[in-house]
Amino acid sequence: MIGWIVLGVVAVLFLWVVLTYNKLVRLQIRAEEAWRAIDTLLRKRADLIPNLVETVKGYAGHEREIFEKIAQARAASLGAKTPREQAEADNALRETLKTLFAVVENYPNLKANENFIALQRSLEGIEEELARSRRYYNAVVRDLNSAIKVFPQNLVASLFRIQGRDFYMLPDEVLAEPPKVSFSR
Repeated sequence: MIGWIVLGVVAVLFLWVVLTYNKLVRLQIRAEEAWRAIDTLLRKRADLIPNLVETVKGYAGHEREIFEKIAQARAASLGAKTPREQAEADNALRETLKTLFAVVENYPNLKANENFIALQRSLEGIEEELARSRRYYNAVVRDLNSAIKVFPQNLVASLFRIQGRDFYMLPDEVLAEPPKVSFSR
C-alpha cells in the first residue's frame, strides 16, 4: 500500500514538473515571438528611413551632416542584439529623426510633397505599432520573469536553466518628455 502512495506522489510530482516546464517554455516562446515582432517593425522603419531621407535630400541637399547621422543611427539600430542595445539605438535614431523633421519645417514645398506625406504617415503608423509591440513584449517578459522567480516554479526553472529576459526599457530622458512629432503642413 505504501508503495502505491509513494508511486502516486512521484507521478503527481513528475506531472507537475512537466506542466511547469511546458508553461515556462511557452512563455519563453511568446517572449521570443514578441521580440521578433519588434525586430520586424524596426526593420520596416529602417527600410523606410532611406526613402524619407532621399525625399528630403531633394529639397535640402546641403544638410549632409544630418543625413550622415541618420545613416549611422539606422546602422546601429539594425545591428543591435539585445533589448538594451536596441533601446539605446532606437533612442539615437529618434533623436536624429527629430532633427530631420526640424529641417523639414524650413521647406514648405517639401511638407506639401505627396510622397513625403505618405512616408510620414507610414512612419507614424510604424511608430504606433512599435509602441504596442513594446508593451506586449514587456508584458510577456514580466510574465516569464515572474514565473521563473516564484516558488516552486523557480526550482523547475533552475533545474532546466530557463533564463529570464530583459525588458525593453527606453532611457529616462525619453520617458520624461513624450516625443513631439508634427506632420502638419
